[in-house]
Amino acid sequence: MSTATLSRPMARRDFLRLSAIGGGGLVLAFYLKSAGTSSAAEVVNASGATEFSPNAFIRIAPTGIVTLVSKQPEIGQGIKTSLPMIIAEELEVNWKDVVVEQADLNPQLYGGQSAGGSRSTPTNYENFHKLGATGRAMLIEAAAQTWGIPAGECFALGGAVHHRTSGKTLKYGELVAKAATLPVPASAPLKDPKDYRILGTRIGGVDNPKIVTGQPLFGIDTKLPGMLYAVYEKCPVFGGKVVSANLDQIKTLPGVKDAFILEGTTNTAGLLPGVAIVADSTWSAFSARKQLKVSWDEGKFANDSWDAFVAKAKELSSQPGHQQVHKDGDVDAAFAGAAKVITADYSYPFISHLSIEPQNCTAHFKDGKMEIWAPSQNPASGNGMISQLLGIPATDITVHMMRSGGGFGRRLTADFIIEAAAIAKQVPAPVKLTWSREDDLHHDQFRAGGFHFLKGGLDAGGKIVAWKNHFVTFGTMEPSRGGGSSVQPRSGGSLDADQFPSRFLANYLCEQSVMECNIPMGPWRAPGNNVFGFVMQGFIDELAHAAGRDPLEFRLDLLGQKKGGNYNADRMTGVVKFAAAKAGWNPKQFEKGRGQGIAFHFSHSGYIAMVAEVTVSKDGQLKVDRVVAACDVGAQIVNLSGAENQVQGSIVDGLGTMMFQELNIERGRIVQNNLGEYPMIRIPDAPTKIEVHFLKTDYPTTGLGEPAIPPVAPVIGNAIFAATGTRVRQFPLSRTDLRWS
Repeated sequence: MSTATLSRPMARRDFLRLSAIGGGGLVLAFYLKSAGTSSAAEVVNASGATEFSPNAFIRIAPTGIVTLVSKQPEIGQGIKTSLPMIIAEELEVNWKDVVVEQADLNPQLYGGQSAGGSRSTPTNYENFHKLGATGRAMLIEAAAQTWGIPAGECFALGGAVHHRTSGKTLKYGELVAKAATLPVPASAPLKDPKDYRILGTRIGGVDNPKIVTGQPLFGIDTKLPGMLYAVYEKCPVFGGKVVSANLDQIKTLPGVKDAFILEGTTNTAGLLPGVAIVADSTWSAFSARKQLKVSWDEGKFANDSWDAFVAKAKELSSQPGHQQVHKDGDVDAAFAGAAKVITADYSYPFISHLSIEPQNCTAHFKDGKMEIWAPSQNPASGNGMISQLLGIPATDITVHMMRSGGGFGRRLTADFIIEAAAIAKQVPAPVKLTWSREDDLHHDQFRAGGFHFLKGGLDAGGKIVAWKNHFVTFGTMEPSRGGGSSVQPRSGGSLDADQFPSRFLANYLCEQSVMECNIPMGPWRAPGNNVFGFVMQGFIDELAHAAGRDPLEFRLDLLGQKKGGNYNADRMTGVVKFAAAKAGWNPKQFEKGRGQGIAFHFSHSGYIAMVAEVTVSKDGQLKVDRVVAACDVGAQIVNLSGAENQVQGSIVDGLGTMMFQELNIERGRIVQNNLGEYPMIRIPDAPTKIEVHFLKTDYPTTGLGEPAIPPVAPVIGNAIFAATGTRVRQFPLSRTDLRWS
């Protein structure tokens, strides 16, 4: 990132101040409220008063140990390591001297604390640079005053301040007391990126030693004195309610302490009606649950089925009068004059997040206050819902952010947190709620299924002259503006007007129909884009082959036809060419049974292109030989190891989802129960080789947790077509016969 970008004026709510902590340490704090300018000494005096509650990101001890506080939830995306790296870089400390602490939820001090949308890096990047730079500037000034020389004669390096001419050195630990008395500078110079020693290198995750040695770290590891254990049985049909349950029998079972019904609400993202069992161990609770008998009122969605949704989608596709998402030109006239018209139907099922760590939460209600230990992506949401549902002031709720064993959007929803809190309010002890794997599959916030009915027109020269997409998605009945209600699409189930190739074609039409259902739907890694990339890039490839044109050249030509919108066609053109060059694009080099495909997608501020090479045996067995990913996420990769991990993980995750995952719906409920019926990708299925390349561009640094997943399915599908001549138009891959002769 350029210096000009980094040195934009800081907003008032981002104003930096310094304070001291007990033991003679220096604290660099990040205040949300502007308090004007003050010296560090004034903050020292105020820090002992109850009205002053600093939010310290940096603590430097007299020993020289630097403690950096990570405010974002860690869900496996590496943010607990990468954000502190930014501060450490500007602060000029050695990474070996850094200790990272996980913050609890405190939005008044830290601002937003969530992990979603690949926003953690871009929303904190500039401010964290300034945090470190301000601390460094004050330490340099402290050393200069100690030596009686101008600060310009000094520089910081490796956790110490050095005098340029005499060679004198003072370690940071020796300077904390003096630095705490200095006024906060209005600004501090940032390092030139060419001088970075930490950013852009490979740094292992700060939690790695605990993970590999099995130390307590994740939410499910939480243990408290006197803790009890709970399970929660909900209706298998979404929206169902409890009529009765054999509670008296359950209470007599070994280890069971209590069993009761929670009325709940109809909000599928909140506390659903159900039966809680509280016991002296997870085993006792799970064992008692096997003998639980509940009579349910299954409600109006008890007859929903995937087969019925498929039939309804086809019916809607042939009907007029749908919601118009975006239109350019005269599509009907363009089709009428097209030299060739291609149609194709694409579809994908509901799927689960199925994170490795099942949903869990520990809660303790005591003296009118609630304390929560939760692996959450959005802890503030849980706090607010607990307050509203249980009538507890938000200020009386403490949320400890535990590391999550995977999130992918699942833990943005607080349903499991609300369940734990509601159970704990009725139990005189800390309670850990643990979901089973079956719970995870049956009561997820699912990625929405969908159907796309596509039509494309080509002129005699092989250019796209018309595009139509009728998208049939899922939603729930919601209040409408001006009164009444209507069925509105849920998370991941709505196309926007800028979804590629919108704005790139003179004649373009996208329409949307919404089918009502009560299936909980929530963000799933790169919401919407994770399937829209598959559809758009797959159909573009179909048009390229129908035109008899090279798929790479066809895409570059299309990118050059931009008509408007926020899509940066130049950035995508650059990354597509970069991927092709790194992969050695040459689809004609392969004989039948082997093929090379290309795809790209923009989402979550990231421009990603991929080339894949696959082998498909005559009996239809797929092996992904190589995937080359080219990524443009701005000027600076923060942690090269973490960045590579996110792209590699996206490729494996996207491939596994494409190959295996689907949930069937019958009688209003999920059919699959566990991993035996919902397989995940295994090592033999993974690509033989993955190559990740980053194209450094002069744009702000952005995130990588999501933008690399949308191109995965289409690039594999396009390579499969190149190898076999068979198009992949639906998930999972097992629904497509890949055999060839």
